Amino acid sequence: MRVGLFVTCLVDLVRPRVGFAALKLLEATGADVVVPHSQTCCGQPAYNSGDRRTALALARKTARDLAGCDAVVVPSGSCAGMLRMHYPRLAEADPEPAHAAALRRLAAHTYELSDFITRIAPLERVPGRYEGTVTYHDSCSGLRELGIKDGPRRLLARLPGVRLVEMREAETCCGFGGTFAVKFGEVSSAMADRKCRHILETGARAVVAGDLGCLLNIEGRLRRCGHNGIRALHFAEVLSGEAD
Repeated sequence: MRVGLFVTCLVDLVRPRVGFAALKLLEATGADVVVPHSQTCCGQPAYNSGDRRTALALARKTARDLAGCDAVVVPSGSCAGMLRMHYPRLAEADPEPAHAAALRRLAAHTYELSDFITRIAPLERVPGRYEGTVTYHDSCSGLRELGIKDGPRRLLARLPGVRLVEMREAETCCGFGGTFAVKFGEVSSAMADRKCRHILETGARAVVAGDLGCLLNIEGRLRRCGHNGIRALHFAEVLSGEAD
């Protein structure tokens, strides 16, 4: 199977290690993985801001970049949700039938990373090692748009050194929400503080999630409040052994 890895802007620019971790997991499934160098943004910031013209242009580009792949995998519930759930809506407004068809094809074979390695190409052996207690934060887009809930937890449970403890309100937003955190800073900070309190209550030494945006938001709030001993890790980093 030829699999295209869509890395995402945040991973590329802020923590590329997540991209390499995702690549390692995909290759462990036996997939033939390609990472097109020309890939950029999926268009989600423009789409959420109402700039549908820019969003459509970026969606068309993404479809061209990933053409020829049997499946496209994204280490982010948010960006995977954009490709899978919102590209078909952009296609409805695309005046070019060929471009609209390309967007629908891409949406139909796009998967969030944990979904792909548990359901489409099950990972026979989790290659990483990790020792410690972790708690899991459900990102909004992954949970509510794609139904990502049990997969990451089942994968983490396969690492013998990992103990997963659930926090209160694990499904509640961390306050990031892309432009939401910029437009409504005080509300976002209050939501992040609440999330951090729930993480601290568990006694876990790491909070794990599937979206780097959530992790950066939570990690930033933890550091500002002086909680420097708690790590914020993408599940791909833990599963691949790239967390150290």
